[in-house]
Amino acid sequence: MNRIVEKQNFSANVVKLVVEAPMIASSRRPGHFVIVIDNDHGERIPLTIADSDPSNGTITLVVQAIGDSTRAICAREPGEYLHDVVGPLGRATHIENFGTVVCSGGGVGVAPLLPIIKAMKEAGNRVISVLAARTKDLIILEQQVREHSDEVIIMTDDGSYGNKGLVTQGVESVIQREHVDMAVTIGPAVMMKFVALTTKKYNVPTMCSLNTIMVDGTGMCGACRVTVGGKMRFVCIDGPEFDAHQVDFDEMMLRLRSYN
Repeated sequence: MNRIVEKQNFSANVVKLVVEAPMIASSRRPGHFVIVIDNDHGERIPLTIADSDPSNGTITLVVQAIGDSTRAICAREPGEYLHDVVGPLGRATHIENFGTVVCSGGGVGVAPLLPIIKAMKEAGNRVISVLAARTKDLIILEQQVREHSDEVIIMTDDGSYGNKGLVTQGVESVIQREHVDMAVTIGPAVMMKFVALTTKKYNVPTMCSLNTIMVDGTGMCGACRVTVGGKMRFVCIDGPEFDAHQVDFDEMMLRLRSYN
């Protein structure tokens, strides 16, 4: 049982939870995820760790209420417990001093992007973060991203905040004005697909996280099969991060639609 110590509502359907998990907090690295079960009959929900505080033994999770299980998790209040939190799982992000790194996040994808932004900055990179959402109200973790970025560009579909336009426009504007050594993108599959197509035009190596397609998180269900470089990979075991230029996003989006 893992106690919830803090809760923040980002929007009607997106919640930040700070949860007691001392062993996970002390060992997790950027890119790692956990499996969360709300109750003894609940589904296994894979969630990327947005942050951790080893001194307090807590991890931070950002949850979007989509189905019954995620709605139940989002309804929990401080002092209540999650039945199980298992991790850290997956392969950690490869971090090094690349030079200039553009990190783009869409919607709740900013949550798993945040620890990568922090780690890239700590490794000595110049970090430019591009945050995107449909409207201003759906931009999350902006202040935390600003604390670890050299520059932050905000893109909203309706122009209610920052620049009006798509995340790809923000990413491309940076590439066109200065040399970029690495790009990282996390968000909806269609967003990552078009970011990858954009960066490929300029030969910028690009990493993406495919965490949204995971189900059981252990490789047993096979639901997270993706084709990367012409070979089948399991996101929860081989990832969740891959070379975005090698991912068959069209196939991935077809599989995602089956969850509907």
